[in-house]
Amino acid sequence: MLSIFRKIAFLEGVSFLLIGITMYMKYEMAMPKPNYIVGLAHGVLFITYCVFLALLFFRDKWKFSEVILAFIASLIPFGTFVADKYIFSRK
Repeated sequence: MLSIFRKIAFLEGVSFLLIGITMYMKYEMAMPKPNYIVGLAHGVLFITYCVFLALLFFRDKWKFSEVILAFIASLIPFGTFVADKYIFSRK
């Protein structure tokens, strides 16, 4: 389950960064469609990330502090990449 979670975390991080690019496209280039598509994908990936994080907490007995740090990492650009290096890869 951890390997799937790490892949989801990577995709969630990439989608978060793509939101910044598509926001520029939406407001500066009048192209709202890419932002809609990436935003939808990011929303689904974020929810999936949170569900897997909860499963890892309950099923694999992750520490509460690790879960909180992993959740905070999902709210910061490049955060999931850092969390993967310092939290997820050590499990």
